[in-house]
Amino acid sequence: MLHIPLWKRVIILGLVGLGLLTAMPNLFYARVEAHNDAVAQIEATGVETPELVAARDAWPSWLPSGLVNLGLDLRGGAHLLAEVQVADVYKDRMDGLWPELRDALRSERATVGTVRRAASPDGELRVQISQPEGMARAVEVARTLASPVVSLTGVGQTDLEVSGSGDTLTVALTEAERTATDDRTMQQSVEIVRRRVDEVGTREPTIQRQGEDRVLIQVPGIGSAAELKALIGTTARLTFQPVISRTSDASASPGLGNVLLPAADEPGVFYVLEQSPVVSGEELVDARPDFDQNGRPAVSFRFNPTGARKFGDYTAENIGQLFAIVLDDEVISAPQIQSHIPGGSGIITGSFSVEESTNLAVLLRAGALPAEMTFLEERTVGPELGQDSIDAGRIASMVGLAAVVVMIVASYGLFGVFASIALIFNIGMIFGLLSVIGGTLTLPGIAGIVLTIGMAVDANVLVFERIREELKTAKGPARAIELGYEKAMSAIIDANITTFIVASILFFVGAGPVRGFAVTLAIGIVTSVFTALFVTRVLVAVWFHWRRPKTIIV
Repeated sequence: MLHIPLWKRVIILGLVGLGLLTAMPNLFYARVEAHNDAVAQIEATGVETPELVAARDAWPSWLPSGLVNLGLDLRGGAHLLAEVQVADVYKDRMDGLWPELRDALRSERATVGTVRRAASPDGELRVQISQPEGMARAVEVARTLASPVVSLTGVGQTDLEVSGSGDTLTVALTEAERTATDDRTMQQSVEIVRRRVDEVGTREPTIQRQGEDRVLIQVPGIGSAAELKALIGTTARLTFQPVISRTSDASASPGLGNVLLPAADEPGVFYVLEQSPVVSGEELVDARPDFDQNGRPAVSFRFNPTGARKFGDYTAENIGQLFAIVLDDEVISAPQIQSHIPGGSGIITGSFSVEESTNLAVLLRAGALPAEMTFLEERTVGPELGQDSIDAGRIASMVGLAAVVVMIVASYGLFGVFASIALIFNIGMIFGLLSVIGGTLTLPGIAGIVLTIGMAVDANVLVFERIREELKTAKGPARAIELGYEKAMSAIIDANITTFIVASILFFVGAGPVRGFAVTLAIGIVTSVFTALFVTRVLVAVWFHWRRPKTIIV
């Protein structure tokens, strides 16, 4: 134990130094934050104003610039809890299905007679036929419009449930499709909100699904809940535009009447498009994951009658050409028109996985919220209150640290000093890791750090108590120190593994502040074990080889 190779000492101390270096920017939070924001704005716009250059140069570019992001309760901002009216989507699906079903039944007029839509509850489509004896054929025709349910739980099922009674044909979504539709609706709602919030450059917003039909939105740094609600209500710009060419030159001139836009998923790729769109997102009725004729994942979409007419005319005249789907001035897809697409429905094929087709469908529909959002809870946290929380957390941490240092030094003397030094390194490494992963610090996160301060010396206590026991029987202090670390290691590892398991459960099962607590606790466990088993060991070894004591007091 006392003969630690030089290379091991270099690695241990190097990791400590790296942790402290990555934590250092947090000591200059405002300056580094302004530097990061200036760099991001210059990269996004390519414009270097004197103010941006001054902010960028205020922090050396060769130093780490990662920061621990402050959560809503520390930075101030807005909190919303919204309920998505997922049932609205069922009605929209049935309204969109009616023209297609009407045209299909009209081709069987000799058998089913005339058709007309009857009054029906939301989420159902009821159609009356004039020849009830043809109901079996009407049901058969309606079932041809069904598609496979694209979800893991709906494998082998179709999306439509068709039945006939008397002269009334009833079409509704199956339970599996309702579940899949709810998931897509919630995914789309979360994606739209995230895209809206990200545009204003807020730092680390929390946007996540809660339960079956709710979305939690927490945005640090925004002025008020009313401002956030207005921001979420902004409609994304979705257009379908002809592609003129594709290039890797960001400075290429698109020409008069054209526009140069980047590809969303292909860095360095740009498309020259006609500036005037053929169809806009307001005319898109639906987009959802589907399968092509070969059973491969694809994305189907449908326009309203106006968009369908324009889309059909354009595809008929431009077979073989590329057609760009543009969302917020980025080309998210540029499929090739394979054939005339009448009726306003189309399918995008490619080398998609089921997940990729689902994500593309979400992006396609991100031009507008899929269903109404009802805000159940809204709250504004002022920056002054956030600063008070930071100050209170700082005081609690300092008092806790001082109390632990006094207690450990009083109990173990010089060895307590070594443990206290390792504890300070431990705190620095926690902030370093949080900065590297871009973690968000909240009040529960501060509680996790304070708890870590108290727990961090547990491993040292086990080692030091074991050394005390070994001093009574061992031949000398070197042997006692060696046996103390060896015999205490299993207990230290077991105790911290069980705590780490609890932290993992809190992270994966919990949400919001609970996850913040779990993250800081888990990081604290890792750094505590490292500093207790390696850093203090190096400190003790260096001291022992320097002083060569005949006896030690622990």
